[in-house]
Amino acid sequence: MPALSDHPLRYATVNELHARPFPALESPCTAAYVAIKEPVDAANRDRARDRAHLLALLDRNGSVHPQPDATHFSGEMGRSSLKWESHTEFVTYSAFTPGLSARAFDPIEAEVFPEDWLANAPGRRLTSVLIRVEVLPEDEAEMQAKLDLWFVPESLAVSRVVDGAAVVAGDFRIDQAGHMRFAIFVRPGTGERRIGRIVQRVCEIETYRAMSMLGLMRSRQLTGRLNALDPKLSALVSGLDDAAGTPEKALHELLTISAELESLAVQFSFRFGATAAYEAIVNQRIEVLREARINGRQTFAEFMMRRYDPAMRTVKSAEARLQAMAERAQRAAELLRTRVDVERSAQNQKLLESMDKRADLQLRLQQTVEGLSVVAISYYAINLAAYFLKPLAYTAHLSTEGLMAILTPVVLLLVWLMVRRIRGNFH
Repeated sequence: MPALSDHPLRYATVNELHARPFPALESPCTAAYVAIKEPVDAANRDRARDRAHLLALLDRNGSVHPQPDATHFSGEMGRSSLKWESHTEFVTYSAFTPGLSARAFDPIEAEVFPEDWLANAPGRRLTSVLIRVEVLPEDEAEMQAKLDLWFVPESLAVSRVVDGAAVVAGDFRIDQAGHMRFAIFVRPGTGERRIGRIVQRVCEIETYRAMSMLGLMRSRQLTGRLNALDPKLSALVSGLDDAAGTPEKALHELLTISAELESLAVQFSFRFGATAAYEAIVNQRIEVLREARINGRQTFAEFMMRRYDPAMRTVKSAEARLQAMAERAQRAAELLRTRVDVERSAQNQKLLESMDKRADLQLRLQQTVEGLSVVAISYYAINLAAYFLKPLAYTAHLSTEGLMAILTPVVLLLVWLMVRRIRGNFH
């Protein structure tokens, strides 16, 4: 019996489940993270340039190259461990370096990614993050003092995560060096992979938050264009019952508005769909942290509820408004079509009435012509009959006038009966 063959994508689909493993990190350490996005649509993105940019960084440090067409890579890069991932719209670079600098969040920690190398990136920097991972001190007051020194208290979010394995803190602000800061205090004895998962989730929260906020910027552009179209569409719908307006003019204006709405839907549909997906990822990543409050401080979930959720609701509102206006334009088109049908029916009714009048006139004219035809035919028939019967009239001593007088009613009757019979045969 021959062996059962595998589906050609069997191994590829299974390997995808393990394509992006979490890093294994020891405390203390520092993580430098950067996400780069090309200012083009995902469909037009040149992934070959992303790979060439990665190879340029690896060649600087004499590191091995990834497999061809790889979408992720992990390897050593000098003292640091590099993790590279290619996503649908962006690429991310993560460098994990053991140990801590004497100065917290020193910009030199980000120099693992050289400035001239970043300047040649095929895209723009979407986010840049420095994460300081150190052991959780026994005295929480010491940790609180560090947090007050490193972050802005008004926007600081801090919570105990993953069943108390670590404390994560950040203020979601960009410092003077252009980096966003997060601090992770790890309880002694926490496993390396658990630390790596926490660091990875913090990076993902910031990345997908930044990607979803792109939808807010686009929604503001859309709102301005919808504000210009809304009065036009409202005026058009209000004027549909105006007898003075012509359907052709209204139809032209409606087609212009509908075409622009469809164009806007095409332009913004991908970004709005991506924003919804990124928002779901942000909320899911925060949920799996399993946060617990520390000393009345706001958690990441509360920070997002206050600062992030309103932005996402704005995006959803703009998307819903675009859809509602498109539906209003469609209903206006149906009303306009109904008005045109009613006017066309009235025109057809008038046309039928005029046709009835013309048919009645034609019938009367036909009857008149028939009467004249009877007279004309009778006139010639009487003359012919008179010529034919003159000899007989002469024999009977009957004058020509008398003969004509006798023939006239007889011929008229016969001709009238003949015309009537012919008309009856036609009907």
